[in-house]
Amino acid sequence: MRHAAPATLIAALLPVMLSGCSDGQKDQAPPATAVETITVRPEEVPNILELPGRIQAVRTAEVRARTDGIVQRRLFEEGSIVAAGTPLFAIDPRDYRAQVQQAQGTLQRAEALRDNAQSVVHRYDPLIADRAVSRQEYDAARSDLAQAQGQVVEGKAALDRSRLQLGFTTVRAPIAGRVGRAEVTEGALVSGGQASLMTRIDQITPVYAVFSQSNAAILDLVQKARAGSIKLPSPNSVSVRLILENGTEYPVAGRIDFTGANVDPATGSQTIRAQMSNTQQLLAPGQFVRGRIEAGTIANGITIPARAVQFKGEQASVSVLGSDGTVISRPVTLGTLLGERWVVQSGLKAGERVIVEGWQKVRPGQKARDAASSQPAQALSTAKGR
Repeated sequence: MRHAAPATLIAALLPVMLSGCSDGQKDQAPPATAVETITVRPEEVPNILELPGRIQAVRTAEVRARTDGIVQRRLFEEGSIVAAGTPLFAIDPRDYRAQVQQAQGTLQRAEALRDNAQSVVHRYDPLIADRAVSRQEYDAARSDLAQAQGQVVEGKAALDRSRLQLGFTTVRAPIAGRVGRAEVTEGALVSGGQASLMTRIDQITPVYAVFSQSNAAILDLVQKARAGSIKLPSPNSVSVRLILENGTEYPVAGRIDFTGANVDPATGSQTIRAQMSNTQQLLAPGQFVRGRIEAGTIANGITIPARAVQFKGEQASVSVLGSDGTVISRPVTLGTLLGERWVVQSGLKAGERVIVEGWQKVRPGQKARDAASSQPAQALSTAKGR
């Protein structure tokens, strides 16, 4: 019986002890996770349009035969750089040399006839005043002189034409650039009348980068410019940078030099063209590129560090720290990546705090605190309320 009292006392006190432990556990909430945040502040940011495009030669020349003949030699290396006027093909010139000699002989006969007719007129000039020759004979002599002079002009023209045809037997580059493959070989018969294609030359610098942008996007840009949310530069000062197919950035910026006034009815797009320097010969006609067109600046743009953005498929989101310390997942629409910062088109407002470090450790609905402060975010919010 002496042990019954302590046992009864312990049984009576046990519910009270358990209740006290339970209340202490409820009062001790899990500590807020430390994270690093930035405060969203609107600023002026570049308005970058990223468009797919293709490289085109500023000038492309089709080298065609301008006279008939047999190709004797190819005088260039396919794919090489040639200067304007460089000989490319040699066509058999023997027939045209003979024509030049024939034209020279015809011209010499015409000049001899002209000189003879000129001497007759000179002899008749003093005699006509004394009526030693008749007016009819004098007029006939002057007529013969005029005809002889006309034959000399015809002879010179024939000689020039034959020399021109002889010159066409050496086919030269009409422009400077990269010459393509030969379309004819030695021994082939080419025709000047049918303008036989012999090769092509593409100018290598500068070159064009040609892009297409939807008419709807261009209208949106114009409307934003008129509303003042975007500041557009003058058309001649719009800078363009290229991203090559291997992901590297082309080192030299270009300038927009043409925008199409018409909309393609098949695609609903307009053409935008930039001129690019190509001294390093990294750009080739037909090459695919991506253009980053600096179309002015966004007056109140928002950018956030790239490390703060979370991707789930194509959907981007960020973790926002609420005023009470609650983590909120916020979907955002991203624009262009500027270095290590994304331009945010929608989803964030000025003054919101975005978690840039530590968002992997928290989930939406959990509590977090800014590591830059010693107080939890909820305590900070309460202090501000006071």
